Amino acid sequence: MKSTEMRALGVEELLSRVGEWEEQVFRYRCEQKTGQLENTNLIRSTRQDIARAKTIMREKEHAGSQP
Repeated sequence: MKSTEMRALGVEELLSRVGEWEEQVFRYRCEQKTGQLENTNLIRSTRQDIARAKTIMREKEHAGSQP
């Protein structure tokens, strides 16, 4: 998901998406250990989405607290 799409979402929606993505990363790692995961780049891209969403959430929190 692109950062512009994430910025359009609210903090609660981003928080729920982060939870989903963290579960996905766990499933991908399990599949990788059992040899079922063909595209190992999925782990990296999902982790980047998590970091991007957390950064945007942090920006929104700071923007709301400043006068």
